Amino acid sequence: MSIYFLMIIVVFLVLVFYKANRNTSKVAVNSITVARTNLQISKKQLRILHLSDLHLENISVTPAELFRIISDQPVDLIALTGDFLDRKRTVTKLIPYLEVLKSLKPHYGTYAVFGNHDYILKEKDFNVLKQTLEQYGCKTLQNEHCTIELNGEKLNIIGIDDFSTKRSDIAKAYHGLPDGYHLVITHDPNIVLDMKDYHYDYLLSGHFHGGQIHWPKPYHLVKMGKLVRMNMVKGLHYHHGKPFYISEGLGQTGVNIRIGSRPEITFHEIG
Repeated sequence: MSIYFLMIIVVFLVLVFYKANRNTSKVAVNSITVARTNLQISKKQLRILHLSDLHLENISVTPAELFRIISDQPVDLIALTGDFLDRKRTVTKLIPYLEVLKSLKPHYGTYAVFGNHDYILKEKDFNVLKQTLEQYGCKTLQNEHCTIELNGEKLNIIGIDDFSTKRSDIAKAYHGLPDGYHLVITHDPNIVLDMKDYHYDYLLSGHFHGGQIHWPKPYHLVKMGKLVRMNMVKGLHYHHGKPFYISEGLGQTGVNIRIGSRPEITFHEIG
């Protein structure tokens, strides 16, 4: 193999890596509308801002950029579906992002669940993460739910803990749940395969990053559960007739690159 051929290969790989890194700054802002079943809200749409997988060790979207993208959008509720970080020193980096979200003043609050990377933290550092989220206005849910009154109707926000690390307890999260609109937030979407006997009207999740390197196919995701083999790695899907959404996430894990995927901010309208 000649030195010139090797140089061509090196230059090609450098260009690919450069472009893949640039892709981590090209945020896709998606709007999804899902028909409501039993929630009226005086015929007004419920607008949810959904962020997932910030992975603050590898994120190219700054708090200022996040504010620029979302600040002029009406938001009723914010859902954060886990994988904020996996190193204790990164907790302080989360604060400016939480300040941006708090500045939106969502009428019905901000709710968060944790992902597998968050549980890499030691217990005391995990508690710091949880306390930081709570301090900046996020209600954290670990196999529990809370109910909001919307003009006499009930919106149940059900937070199911991370499925991939075997922390999910669906029965516990649903225990004592009143009738109403069931909005589930969770990190690993594979949990929908275990929810045949549990009703939800809409489920929000993340975890797969849309493959992150989705070229030609995200073969590396196969070990991450059955949904991948069912070709469900991003976007809106249905299982047993029930809708669920898989965000591509805002940050990256491993290496700060994306090929065939983009960081995502999602607005869901239940209307």
